[in-house]
Amino acid sequence: MLLTGPEGLKALTTAYETGRALPGFVAYNLETVQGIVAAAEAHRAHRAHPDHPVLIQAGSSAFKHAGRDALMRLALDAAAASPAPLGVHLDHSRDLDEITACLRAGYTSVMVDGSHLPFAENIALTREAVHRARDHGAWVEAELGALAGDEDVSTNATAAPTAMTDPSQAAEFVAATGVDALAVAVGNVHGFTTHPVRLDLDRLAAIHSAVPVPLVLHGASGLPENQLLAALPRGVAKINVNAELRRAYLQAVSTRLPTALPGSDVVSLWSAGRDAVKETATLIITQLAEPSPFTSNPSTSSPSTFSPSGV
Repeated sequence: MLLTGPEGLKALTTAYETGRALPGFVAYNLETVQGIVAAAEAHRAHRAHPDHPVLIQAGSSAFKHAGRDALMRLALDAAAASPAPLGVHLDHSRDLDEITACLRAGYTSVMVDGSHLPFAENIALTREAVHRARDHGAWVEAELGALAGDEDVSTNATAAPTAMTDPSQAAEFVAATGVDALAVAVGNVHGFTTHPVRLDLDRLAAIHSAVPVPLVLHGASGLPENQLLAALPRGVAKINVNAELRRAYLQAVSTRLPTALPGSDVVSLWSAGRDAVKETATLIITQLAEPSPFTSNPSTSSPSTFSPSGV
């Protein structure tokens, strides 16, 4: 079931008010879309919160691989045909024409990424994206601050303190743009890293106090699980998931490859990757659909991380 924009915004607001988070899963191709949808359906069939929505994030970086129209239609059609509640979200777009095309196609929500721009220019870009989205009933996520790392390839990047989101600037930004959700930089990094990543939970709490909209956490891969869950009562109501799905897909394909090669059995490779995406996404949905057990800063000594084994 493809959510409308207002339904998607209501789901985001409900998650925000109840200490939960919507998972936004990045999709690159047919198998990742199918795996995400299958995970949403599995959660709907067996869990205590069966109507907790899931976002298929078919966005700018994936368009470079699959083509915008093809991946856009694939994600929208898969969501519409499913009994599970699904939104389709444009992730990390810097292009207003691309945003408009996705809105016209029926996207539930869009992320306009002006984080690379000077503050005033980020406001101007975001305000225009919000204006266009309102005409289509969609909600808008924007970003303030900068994350190290790459959306599509895990690196050994570390977060630079100077790139973190400033709470007072966040308040000004939200007021000036009318954005519905704000992605923040509080020590999070795109992709897996070899060095420990810790969220600045005090900064996150200050941002939460300063702005009246849900917050979004990109770069949650490898975070200690207790820190991730501690982010939810501090205003985070959407968690982007990418590296976990990529790793699960590639590991499954790698394991299957030796037996698939002799018979050129590409179908078994694709199926293995799709099943791995489903399994990983199902575990993550289950975790984020439950209210966070944390209401104050947790100990940072827990070895658990936000990964399939810990979700």
